[in-house]
This record gives sequence, C-alpha cells and structure tokens, in this order.
Amino acid sequence: MEPPKVQQPGEGGLNVTLTIRLLMHGKVQYTPKGETVKKMREESGARINISEGNCPERIVTITGPTDAIFKAFAMIAYKFEEDIINSMSNSPATSKPPVTLRLVVPASQCGSLIGKGGSKIKEMRESTGAQVQVAGDMLPNSTERAVTISGAPEAIIQCVKQICVVMLESPPKGATIPYRPKPASTPIIFSGGQVRADPMISSPPPSSSPLPPSELG
Repeated sequence: MEPPKVQQPGEGGLNVTLTIRLLMHGKVQYTPKGETVKKMREESGARINISEGNCPERIVTITGPTDAIFKAFAMIAYKFEEDIINSMSNSPATSKPPVTLRLVVPASQCGSLIGKGGSKIKEMRESTGAQVQVAGDMLPNSTERAVTISGAPEAIIQCVKQICVVMLESPPKGATIPYRPKPASTPIIFSGGQVRADPMISSPPPSSSPLPPSELG
C-alpha cells in the first residue's frame, strides 16, 4: 500500500529544518542492505540515519524541512503497519494492533507538549485519534524523555505534525544530553570455559514497555 501524499500544515513558516529522533526496539526493519531506508531518503527528501552498534535499541534520526519529515514519518508508519499485517498472517489474532512509534524529545520541551493541566496532549489525542503518552522519567544518562504515539498510520502522521509545531514554537532550553542506547551484554569466555559479562561493557537492556505516562510535565 502506497502512503498518501502528506500535505504540509497551513501554519505559516513551518517549512524549516528540524531534527526528530525516534527510538526503536529490537531489529530495525530497514533491511536488507538499507534498501528501504534508501528509498525513504530519496522519496521524502529527509536525511535518515540509524545508530550503529550491538544494542537492543536503535536511534533513528530524521532531519530536514518539516514537509520532508512528515513524508518520512508517513513511510515509516505505513512500513510498520505492513510489518504488523505480515506478522498477523501467521498469527491467530483477529484484531490488528496499533502502530506504535516512540519519539525521543528533550525534557525541557515536554512541558509544552503536555500543556497546562494536560490540555495540549488532550487536544492532540482528541484531534488526531492517536494515543500519546509522555514518559514521566528521563531516559538513562540523558535529558530526554520518550513520547509514545500509538494508532493508525494516518493518526500518527497528524500527531507528529502537531508535535513538530510545538517543538518549533518551544525550542529546548539549555543543553540537551542525548539518549544513547547501551550495548547488549557481551559475554567473555575464559580459558577455563567460564562465561561472564564484562561489567565495563554490559548493562541490562531497558524495558521494552513504554514508560509510565505523565500528565504533569
């Protein structure tokens, strides 16, 4: 299924360069040989980079004019939906689970996303039909928080548009320490055959479940 054309919102001056970071668990679905991500770059016009390393999590960084970011997110959301449909063909499940994306946002901008008394996040949920949750805690060793968006691809795209508007209107305050996923535990085998994980390079992988939502900013 080809994603529909994503129209740029009518807000004046929105077509500026912006960087959005996306957190993915497990295998990043942009293989083999980067062909899918290459197609996304070419068709969206956005720069798309995926963090390297033996990590249970990967950071996908999307940079470009806002309309290019929206196109890239549309392609990612529809790719996720396609993966869900394909996985259901071998599953007894009858209802299709929602597409879920996790943004990584500087904590200093999360208050603006939530709004006074949760008003902004409530407005996003009601106007787009997507579920939006802002994590209460910062991601480890960073000043960023996870923003989880779930729903149909169309709802996610509309929600990302609104989040981009808020992020442009409320730039991050102070320095941001970006979240960097930790590498997976690497076993070391000694001559005697014992296996242990090196504490210098191992850490428990973060929970794959979304962090608890916060309405308080």
